[in-house]
Amino acid sequence: MSTPPRLALTLLLFAVSLGGCAPYRSVRDAPPATPLLTATEFETADGLRLPVLRWLPAGPPRGIIVALHGFNDYSNAFAARSGAAGTGSYLAAQGYAVLAYDQRGFGRAPDPGRWAGSDALVEDLDGVVAGVSAEFPGLPVYGLGESMGGSVLLAAVSRPSPPPFAGIVLLAPGVWGRSTMPAAYRAALWLGLNLTPQLTISSRSMGRKATDNPVVLEANERDPLFIKETRLDAVSGLVDLMDEALAAAPRVAGPVLFLYGEHDEIVPKEPTIEAMTAFSADNPAARLGFYPDGWHLLLRDLQAETALRDVVAFLQDPGANLPSGADQEALLRLTAAASSE
Repeated sequence: MSTPPRLALTLLLFAVSLGGCAPYRSVRDAPPATPLLTATEFETADGLRLPVLRWLPAGPPRGIIVALHGFNDYSNAFAARSGAAGTGSYLAAQGYAVLAYDQRGFGRAPDPGRWAGSDALVEDLDGVVAGVSAEFPGLPVYGLGESMGGSVLLAAVSRPSPPPFAGIVLLAPGVWGRSTMPAAYRAALWLGLNLTPQLTISSRSMGRKATDNPVVLEANERDPLFIKETRLDAVSGLVDLMDEALAAAPRVAGPVLFLYGEHDEIVPKEPTIEAMTAFSADNPAARLGFYPDGWHLLLRDLQAETALRDVVAFLQDPGANLPSGADQEALLRLTAAASSE
């Protein structure tokens, strides 16, 4: 999700050497229809079919979790890998029904690799939440977003008609907006977008790890549905979304769990601390967690169960302390950040 320092120079060199064309954004030109959620897919208001995965508890669910994957990933992010229980199975074992879908432009959804726009991603989420609320009437619905998925949640809950979530879980949400980017990054992104939006960036050249779990890294590398060549206009669209997510933080009300890892190489610490500080100041129902051993993919790291236990504790009692003590660590980090200003 982040842009390494050498990318700024790379974009500038390519931008001046290649011909330009307009940035691509997928077009939604089908007549509006009523969104429809089934067991295996979500049909959007403009007629797209987004694949759905579900994990159900053995008995009646105590709540519903709508899980949103990160940039270039898809719903399989919450599935089991190499025999280890995934996020979906783990939360289902705790009594929650979990639903994850491939957001448009990712995984098995239409137009993989093409950015659909923040509005479309938020509208799809609204439709899915309406669908699960109708399917499971009376049960609380929670949003859980990893990386870009957290950005979509932040954008959705800060808009005039937010989804009726009982609480949201933000896992290293993408909050690296332009206001916190170095000027060289912003300039390179603007120039590249206007001259070479079709330019692709290889994730292999980033030189950054999303997790310390080698099984997850290898699985993503082998997975043909995990996007490894990212269009520059998609990166720009993501940054637009992160701009909105960062600005949304002070306006979000209600129970929120915001988790971040010390070793995150994808979303920088500075904007994350800024967003955490905004939640701490403006939302008494926000719980913040900081993991000294955590990476970006907190629920797939080698210490994933530590973060998963905290997520379950929050779902069961949003006001309780986190079992891991990550909330106390977050308080120390925010206090230190404030004193250094």
